[in-house]
Amino acid sequence: MAGNSFGKLFTLTTFGESHGEALGGIIDGCPSGLIIDLDFIQSELDRRRPGQSQIVTQRKESDKVEFLSGIFEGKTMGTPIGFIIRNENQKSTDYEHNTDVYRPSHADYTYDAKYGMRDHRGGGRSSARETVSRVVAGAIAKLILKEHGITIQAYTSQVGDIKLLKEYHDLDLSKIDTTIIRCPDALLAETMIHKIEQVRKSGDTIGGVISCIIKGTPVGLGEPVFDKLHAEIGKAMLSINAVKGFEYGSGFEGVKMKGSQHNDLFNIENDKVITKTNHSGGIQGGISNGQDIYFKVAFKPVATIMQKQETVNSKNENVDMTGKGRHDPCVLPRAVPIVEAMAALVIADHLLRNKSLQL
Repeated sequence: MAGNSFGKLFTLTTFGESHGEALGGIIDGCPSGLIIDLDFIQSELDRRRPGQSQIVTQRKESDKVEFLSGIFEGKTMGTPIGFIIRNENQKSTDYEHNTDVYRPSHADYTYDAKYGMRDHRGGGRSSARETVSRVVAGAIAKLILKEHGITIQAYTSQVGDIKLLKEYHDLDLSKIDTTIIRCPDALLAETMIHKIEQVRKSGDTIGGVISCIIKGTPVGLGEPVFDKLHAEIGKAMLSINAVKGFEYGSGFEGVKMKGSQHNDLFNIENDKVITKTNHSGGIQGGISNGQDIYFKVAFKPVATIMQKQETVNSKNENVDMTGKGRHDPCVLPRAVPIVEAMAALVIADHLLRNKSLQL
């Protein structure tokens, strides 16, 4: 299986399956001398872990990370950083009913067709549990970005048709984690939570949108042809399980505007080049321009539902199946730290591409 690595200079390779002994990864290219804040890394994992509220899967995993290499006396050595997160609460018997059944909208059929076999216990490598390794690497990337004054914040901005209409600069982003849905608007958050609970009780699932803002990015990140910064971020987001769409800056709404409205006019402020507006989303010509980078990521409803559905099995027979086990009725609360992690990996990688970092 190819495609288990991400990044060019700051790279992450992940391994493991949802119901295997452990998941983990190897981070290469991390500069030496970076102080590793273990409490911060664990707090990022806690934001992603299952069982944290009534609107996520009730699988109980502590998701404690164990570092195996690359760190000495609390600092990175510049050598590969190896780590694992052990699985503790697998219930593989929950999947015995679909040993040879292809779950609708899952990777079961495509994996079987491509590899001639598949892990029916939660999907193996196709499971979103793989993203736990991304959060570890993303947390280390965030520690690098912190040294350069760069911050990344994501939040739930839509659940189904319930949409947060305020722009990010009109929100108090410090309140993102004060609600279990990770929406900084407390009143709308309650409406979102109620909607998810209703959907869960009916045995169904629901999707939504996560918005993300990157502040403090210097001018010059991104390569102007195939490795445009927005293309790199887009690939990172589209690699996350259940993601169906990505837009940055004005996105699809920009098509409603004329060029005279959409152009971000330049201005000098305190001897610094800025733009009066930011429809470009902080990226022009594939290169960061120093303004805020902002984008949205659309997540589909979780494919496993507790309702009878038509499908087929590996014998090419038409069958019915009903989902079992512990699953998220909505991925958004746990996907927020994953979106941040993948964004951090991209920005850290391009910082390294742009210059040699001195921490």
